[in-house]
Amino acid sequence: MAGHLLRAGSLVSAMTLISRVLGLAREVVVANLLGAGMASDLFFVAQKIPNFLRRLFAEGAFSQAFVPVLSEYEARRSRQEVLALLNKVSGTLAVILLGITVLVILIAPAVMTVYAPGFRDEPGKFELATTLLRITFPYLLFISLTAFAGSVLNSIGKFAVPAITPVFLSICQIIAALTVAPGLEQQSMALAWSIFVAGLVQLLFNLPFLWKEGLLPKPQWGWKDEGVQRILKLMVPAMFAVSVTQTSLLLDVVFVSFLQEKSISWLYYADRLLEFPLGIFGIAIATVVLPSLSRQHAIADVADFNRTMDWGLRLLVFIGVPATLGLILLADGLVTTIYQHGSFTADDVYHVRWALMAYALGLLSFMSVKVLATGFFARQDTRTPVRIAIISVVFNMICNALLIWPFEFVGLALATTLSGSLNAFLLYRGLRRTGIYQPGPGWGRWWLNVVLASLVMSALLLWLHPGTERWLAGGTLERIGWLALLVAVGGVAYLVSIAAAGVRLRHLKGQF
Repeated sequence: MAGHLLRAGSLVSAMTLISRVLGLAREVVVANLLGAGMASDLFFVAQKIPNFLRRLFAEGAFSQAFVPVLSEYEARRSRQEVLALLNKVSGTLAVILLGITVLVILIAPAVMTVYAPGFRDEPGKFELATTLLRITFPYLLFISLTAFAGSVLNSIGKFAVPAITPVFLSICQIIAALTVAPGLEQQSMALAWSIFVAGLVQLLFNLPFLWKEGLLPKPQWGWKDEGVQRILKLMVPAMFAVSVTQTSLLLDVVFVSFLQEKSISWLYYADRLLEFPLGIFGIAIATVVLPSLSRQHAIADVADFNRTMDWGLRLLVFIGVPATLGLILLADGLVTTIYQHGSFTADDVYHVRWALMAYALGLLSFMSVKVLATGFFARQDTRTPVRIAIISVVFNMICNALLIWPFEFVGLALATTLSGSLNAFLLYRGLRRTGIYQPGPGWGRWWLNVVLASLVMSALLLWLHPGTERWLAGGTLERIGWLALLVAVGGVAYLVSIAAAGVRLRHLKGQF
């Protein structure tokens, strides 16, 4: 089972890697076009609101609530009942999301006031932000239906299509930034419309694959359907539980809207770099384990359920610890190489670097939350994670209030890291206390091997690091060369060190 999950996880990671590389290319183009300033601040806020709700509804609550119920239907009911569930879920979801989309477009000024109250003091700035929000918000409708299609494909083991779908967002934004935006006075308008178009393209891309599998739904309104009601009851609390990190990031916008101009952009650029390893590994692992855990719970296979959880967490530690240290040690190189072009200045590099280092401290926690929460959701238990999520969000708000004054925007990044770490700890403790998950043998040695190998890697990176001034002074090709060399040498050092400690490929397959 773990070997199958490793193959599936590797496939999702590979597809996600392609998407993230294109995503980084998109960020380079956007940073070159907008830099860090009022235009970028406004666009990122208008983009962040539907993206936050996307993660809450689509990647978060909906997927975590829908996949376990769908897996149970597939395990225990007829194909006709499965198709009926898909028809009613798709129709009900579409109507609800359409209603939310229309409502937000109508009351966009009020929504922007809630999420970025600091913009109210500058009418022109506020009006442009509101207009951008009205353009970008329908993305929520399109991408949530795309997530529905992806969840259906994931449930039958078809992981590649949902994993590669996000590339269309990057492609649309790159095209808009290079061809449309330069001819506009408000260049951010072109980027906003590209998000709208990308959402529609992503939805249309998934439909032929559902049709090929005989699972293309015929949407029906099904509010009172038993399966729909079960999904909705699981989904409402899951909206809070699964996206604590994103809730923390959105709360940052409220606070940061009162700080100096550019602060929103600095946090955004740092967050995008953090999303690279988080998406490739954390979300990929959670994506492949959810259907397996759901099936194992449906057939009451407790032993395999525990082994799947254990495999996922071990793999996260194997990847997360060196990734955390690598992000911290190479923060200046990453920011200069990827972002410092066109309108992006050396001062911007300095600020984004500090935000990235603060976020990186929580990388392993953010990744762990994805898998730990899945352990509850696969059992259709959303009450426990939601209690933990509420505690974490309140804690994040307190940390925001305490850390924003001495550390400004970096304090907000630290607050997100602290709340994410608390969330991971409480989820882990909840799984242990209820007996849902019991760690397998060898965890102490696993941690020791990973930490020692990561320290060897870090020592080598520190020795080879050229220094921030060298990064800033170097040309694009020189920076790329240095970064590629450091990443390659660091990766080889880590793998050689951990192999010397006795870790083999079979351990990653779950054979301890």
